[in-house]
Amino acid sequence: MAASEPTPAAAVAASTTSSSPDSDRRYVLTLGCPDRTGIVARISGFLAEIGGWITEAGYHSDSETGWFFTRQTVRAGSVRIGLDEMRERFAREVAAEIGSDTEWRLTDTGAPKSVVLLVSKESHCLVDLLGRAHRGELPANVSAVIGNHRDLEELVTRFDVPFHHVPFPSDGKAQAFDEVATVVEQYAPDAVVLARFMQILPPQLCDAWAGRAINIHHSFLPSFVGARPYHQAFARGVKLIGATCHYVTADLDAGPIIEQDVIRVDHSDTVADMVRQGRDIETMVLSRGLRWHLEDRILVHGRKTVVFT
Repeated sequence: MAASEPTPAAAVAASTTSSSPDSDRRYVLTLGCPDRTGIVARISGFLAEIGGWITEAGYHSDSETGWFFTRQTVRAGSVRIGLDEMRERFAREVAAEIGSDTEWRLTDTGAPKSVVLLVSKESHCLVDLLGRAHRGELPANVSAVIGNHRDLEELVTRFDVPFHHVPFPSDGKAQAFDEVATVVEQYAPDAVVLARFMQILPPQLCDAWAGRAINIHHSFLPSFVGARPYHQAFARGVKLIGATCHYVTADLDAGPIIEQDVIRVDHSDTVADMVRQGRDIETMVLSRGLRWHLEDRILVHGRKTVVFT
């Protein structure tokens, strides 16, 4: 056998590695901190020390805020220590050295993620997300759907997803939100998606679900906040309508923006035309924003986001 040819044992090992269920598993590091020299070198040096094979790296330095942001992924199988030890060592050897203001996370793509959807009567965002999850296009399972009406229950059960009906009487919304919170937390989701839920989350839930609650608003924010944005857009005679995926905060439709897009309309379009065309852009914007959230591609700083797409 020629020296350049692999031995049978080596060939078997290579085949096993490439076909291993963990071959695509990654550790994802996201970090934000006050900017200074040496940050990239310290992070990459640490990853090299533990055998980390970097497969993706993104960096952003914000000159206005003076903050530095990065997202890096490494092959999990290349790291010579366990994830818990990796977190402990990174905290002690890197984050503490960079500075006390450092904000960071280290996640494992092999750990299953879950999503809970909140809905009312509009089905387009719900159908899109259920379909993507069913086809394996979202890196998470839809664990449950909560609706304040029963209109979409049959649709949800077709996908074998639990549906919880929580009515919202005008004189009992506080109790209804308490019930919603109880249902949501039993699933411990990585994201709570307001898929055209059409109810305003109370401040306590905005706080409890900070960084997890994601909304789709059917306008290009900050234009046309609140209710009936297509009607507002029609009244102003706009030529572009859009959708905005953003994190939910106590300030209505003012949370950090994750993703936006627009579509052109003209003077002949009615409000119904705008609603019909807007549904397409809403589904695309929401699915992209949710995917980026689940892939740990979003770093929030103040009212803004850094999105490593």
